[in-house]
Amino acid sequence: MSDTVRVRFAPSPTGFLHVGGARSALFNWLFAKRMGGKFLLRIEDTDQTRYNEAALHDLIRDLKWLGLTWDEGPEVGGPHEPYYQSQRLPMYKKASEELLAKGAAYRCFCTSERLDALRKRQEENKLPPGYDRHCRDLTTEESDARAAAGEAHVVRLKSPMSGKTVFTDMVRGEIEYQNHVLDDLVLLKTDGFPTYHLANVVDDHDMRITHVLRGDEWIPSTPRHVLLYQAFGWTPPAFCHLPVILAPGGGKLSKRKGAVSVGEYREKGYLPHALFNFLALLGWSPGDEREKMSLEDLIESFSLERVMPKAAAFDETKLEWLNGQYLIGSAPEEIESEVRRFLVDRGFGEELSENPATLEKHIRLLKDRSRRLDELVDTGLYFWRDPETYEEKAVAKHWKPETAARMRSLVLRLTEQADWSHTALEALYRDETEKQGVKFAELIHPTRLAVSGLSFGPGLFELLEALGSDCVLRRLAIALEKLSA
Repeated sequence: MSDTVRVRFAPSPTGFLHVGGARSALFNWLFAKRMGGKFLLRIEDTDQTRYNEAALHDLIRDLKWLGLTWDEGPEVGGPHEPYYQSQRLPMYKKASEELLAKGAAYRCFCTSERLDALRKRQEENKLPPGYDRHCRDLTTEESDARAAAGEAHVVRLKSPMSGKTVFTDMVRGEIEYQNHVLDDLVLLKTDGFPTYHLANVVDDHDMRITHVLRGDEWIPSTPRHVLLYQAFGWTPPAFCHLPVILAPGGGKLSKRKGAVSVGEYREKGYLPHALFNFLALLGWSPGDEREKMSLEDLIESFSLERVMPKAAAFDETKLEWLNGQYLIGSAPEEIESEVRRFLVDRGFGEELSENPATLEKHIRLLKDRSRRLDELVDTGLYFWRDPETYEEKAVAKHWKPETAARMRSLVLRLTEQADWSHTALEALYRDETEKQGVKFAELIHPTRLAVSGLSFGPGLFELLEALGSDCVLRRLAIALEKLSA
């Protein structure tokens, strides 16, 4: 076992990276950074029937987007290559042969038909399911001969049938399992591929993993892994099982109950550091009331002692609030590339090329009023095109029969206005309201509606300055024609 903390995130590329997996990866990463250790990425792709290349691509992309870069693993390399389990099959075969030679494992030649019949019989008689150890006591000579003859078989662990297996969980303390409830699990399948259990233990040992941080759904697997470590004569790592994440309405978070992948949160317009911060506080606390924490503060504060066994609720409303806080604290240039991506996706690539300075204005005026990037983009499309429609309720409320005449008088003054700063424009509007004898709002609201099509938005005079005189005068003329018809 290494003196340096070494942790790993070992996903199966069978689906996209969901928030539960991301939270596990994040806790491993924070622990490694806090302890001056190493964070490894290992791809557990031995289940070739469920392997999804697109999921693998998105998994790596989403980890990088969150900032969870790895010290060893795919694309990086390291002293324990390869980091894809499908490329490590000789190691698992050698390990299973070692256990067979020790008498700690045995070959099982039971056919699928026999196992199906056994399962059916157990169900009919209301017996606990599990393998009946039919091949456990085959002699070495018979087992070797049948294997040499090419008879299909798996390799099973010879689990103890009495006593108990005890391990310490860093969150929950000591946990014990009676050995008679642990079946002789399959280690190596008929196709030569390992099961998750064998590959997991062999790789964690080979890669010098010191701490295993994973979801608490893996607690029932841990005694089996402890037995495997004992069979090999290896020291197991420390185990820390993270609390389950609950859906907002209760029950385990799942796709059906609103869980989405990290990639989908990116597409919804969340910032990576906001999602990182939010996930870090699901099942862990810094020990005070802080909610918005910098990456440096999270690393400095993180400890396994503050991981809580109690389930954590995924509150997307809180995530939106936190994302809004990060938007407020972001400089326009820090989020420019992501906002640009959203605008290109919405078909404004040509407008971006023709008016690059508009992007900074769009972001600067709307980021403090938005909760997500998609909201920032969609509520500010008037920066890129003239309004095609006008908010119906606002038209009914703010565009009266007398409004057209008031706006025409205003437009005459705006046409002659040389200083287009927001302060000069505000002064002009105040002077015009006095001359016309109307309320300030009776010019403000119709103007906003005319230039944006909406009844809400950033400060009007800052908006007029950002849009520029040519754009504003054109849109006022269009609105006068459309709304006065």
